[in-house]
Amino acid sequence: MTPYDDIASAASAPLIDGFGRTVTYLRLSVTDRCDLRCVYCMAEHMTFLPKVEVLTLEELDRIATAFVGLGTRKLRLTGGEPLVRKGMMDLVRSLGRHLRTGALDELTLTTNGTRLTEFAGDLAAAGVRRINVSLDTLKPDLFRKLTRGGDVAKVLAGVRAAQDAGLAVKINAVALKDDNAAELPDLIAWAHGQGCDITLIETMPMGEVEADRTDQYLSLKDLRRELESFWTLEDLPLNTGGPARYVRVAETGGRLGLITPLSHNFCEACNRVRLTCTGTLHTCLGQEDATDLRAVLRAGATDAELVSVIRGGIAVKPKGHDFQIARKAPAVARHMSTTGG
Repeated sequence: MTPYDDIASAASAPLIDGFGRTVTYLRLSVTDRCDLRCVYCMAEHMTFLPKVEVLTLEELDRIATAFVGLGTRKLRLTGGEPLVRKGMMDLVRSLGRHLRTGALDELTLTTNGTRLTEFAGDLAAAGVRRINVSLDTLKPDLFRKLTRGGDVAKVLAGVRAAQDAGLAVKINAVALKDDNAAELPDLIAWAHGQGCDITLIETMPMGEVEADRTDQYLSLKDLRRELESFWTLEDLPLNTGGPARYVRVAETGGRLGLITPLSHNFCEACNRVRLTCTGTLHTCLGQEDATDLRAVLRAGATDAELVSVIRGGIAVKPKGHDFQIARKAPAVARHMSTTGG
């Protein structure tokens, strides 16, 4: 038990937004820092947040527990890169108590994979059963270019370590017209050969980076047509709580997810919200809506007051995002690394 378990034990009405959607999925960013500098995610010379602005592990636990008490069934830890956060495993082990009580269905994380050889076993022991690993290419030179210095061998070793620890691994890859478009069929086949699902993601107009991200836009509708010229794709009635639509590739036997914020809006069934590492609640990835939970906590709010502010933030969740490929400026100014994916 922790001082915050009375929040979870006092579960009341679920979180329902103004459009009747029930929120059951929280993506919780634990840090804005990362050991890579992916070109579509952050600027090359990022200015990271001072420590005082970042939620403490105890504050992260308290907010997550409040959401669990309000019906959140899936909790995903993100970054930046979550495994660079000092004390990260203490938070994972603490939140794992909600799995043991049955209040939470799944505790998972999205990682770049560089530190999985160190942490995979601990994650599994804490109750994590599956993870997402971001990997856009298997080519060492291209990986180094896209991540500004990263080593793909570390990520591949991390994937193997995670699987050896009993974790299911899903690969996430951003589709980039000028970089990995031609490689995507090989990346899909590789992932399926490793026993991994893979999800492809259209590049999203978020945050100012050095390049024009819209120049890298690759429609996954077009990619699907290309894949269907040599593979058999079967639509699957699968919902994992995220925005992906899934198909099975008959020739590989594996699942392929497609996240298409630009070519196919996925907002009508959105059940998720995001909390930044600074305690800002964003109920839409592509809008500038924001509720400051850090200020509420640090002003000495009671559990009831915290829950009330969370409900207020959910009540104004927008109907949908505002991503448009025709617009050259980002739909939102914040970087993906600060939002938590």
